[in-house]
Amino acid sequence: MENTFTAVFEKVDDWYIGYVEELPGANVQEKTLKEVKESLREAVELILMANRELAEQELSGKNVIREEIKVSI
Repeated sequence: MENTFTAVFEKVDDWYIGYVEELPGANVQEKTLKEVKESLREAVELILMANRELAEQELSGKNVIREEIKVSI
């Protein structure tokens, strides 16, 4: 599955910070722009995997309907 998010990068003193507008908690800090982009991509992947695992644990044993939903903004 592939998704598209909005990444924001800022240079603050000797550091770059990056975050994703649509995903609170997805933020990183690195020395180079290349490093911050790589770290942010990894952070987003980990957050989405963790959120999915938590949801699956919460839904375990429940009678639910799961389906994809597409949204255009």
